Amino acid sequence: MVENIDSKVSQLRAAGALREALLSEKLDGGRIGCNICQRRCRIPEGGVGYCRTKINYHGTLYTTIYGVISSAAADPIEKKPVFHFKPGSHCFSVGTLGCNFRCVFCQNWEIAYADAVESTSSYCRTGVMPDILVRMAKENQCEGVAWTYNEPGIWLNYTLDCAKACKEVGLYTVYVTNGYATPEHLDTIGPFLDVYRVDLKSMEDKFYKELIKVPSIQGILDVTIRAKTKWGMHLECVTNIIPGWNDSEENLTKTARWIVENLGEKTPWHVTRFFPYGELANLPPTPPETLDAAVRLGKQAGLQFVYLGNIATREGENTYCPKCGNLSVKRERYETEVVGVNEHGACSVDGEELNIRL
Repeated sequence: MVENIDSKVSQLRAAGALREALLSEKLDGGRIGCNICQRRCRIPEGGVGYCRTKINYHGTLYTTIYGVISSAAADPIEKKPVFHFKPGSHCFSVGTLGCNFRCVFCQNWEIAYADAVESTSSYCRTGVMPDILVRMAKENQCEGVAWTYNEPGIWLNYTLDCAKACKEVGLYTVYVTNGYATPEHLDTIGPFLDVYRVDLKSMEDKFYKELIKVPSIQGILDVTIRAKTKWGMHLECVTNIIPGWNDSEENLTKTARWIVENLGEKTPWHVTRFFPYGELANLPPTPPETLDAAVRLGKQAGLQFVYLGNIATREGENTYCPKCGNLSVKRERYETEVVGVNEHGACSVDGEELNIRL
């Protein structure tokens, strides 16, 4: 239960951070169900949800992070990482407080683990309404907006309003997500979301249970398929390879095959290097040979675009035509040059489809 709840709610309301939460349902005993993420918290009067951004106040569920920005930057879209959507463009990237995961290796724990009821006004900018966010994106010469840094799936009231505002002025929209949104959440924002960049951390439930406190990956897989098949979003997947946890050939092959079979062989898969952090600080960084093996396994499984991340490489981030081998997009750090792609997103030499949206 939240202490001094009346005072804190008043502060949040004054900051413009309080909104009646979407996808809530009233239950017996004064509880309210939150259906924004797959935890589907059942929150008692005066209580907060797992993400610490939803509060049951006098029988109404409120989000406490509307217009609350903890982090903001004009980033290359490749930094998300997203390689096949508007390559070379910049997107205005924003994050807030809280998360519905508790990854023991989280590098953004200061904001992801934050209690939004307690600390919203402490070190965040508040009152960033959708029109202000759009203006900030435009002023920074960005072509789109990305919700990132922490989990955007807990921020639905805000991301929905902002995504609508973005589409009105021609800005693209990106979720950088752990994939734990509910189908209802996805269907609510689906008409206004262009890119779904999702983490597929492991195909083994043990990984999710022990390192994240989530029972299974299955719900993430189901919603990812829905983003592709129902809403036609551009999909890219990331697996951060952690030694001893998700680096087996069996697990990496299973991940790649799932992507091929459910999202398509031209879906980009980013295999990224893990660096020791948090409760996994005792582990070594991912060996380069493990990353090279992941690329090989991904291609053997049928994926045509597998990229290395978090490691210096001469060619591991370039895009090549899978048919003729022509260099299509050249990348060095975050400098991107489209060199062999036609206006239809296909290879300029032989017309092979590259699943690139320019």
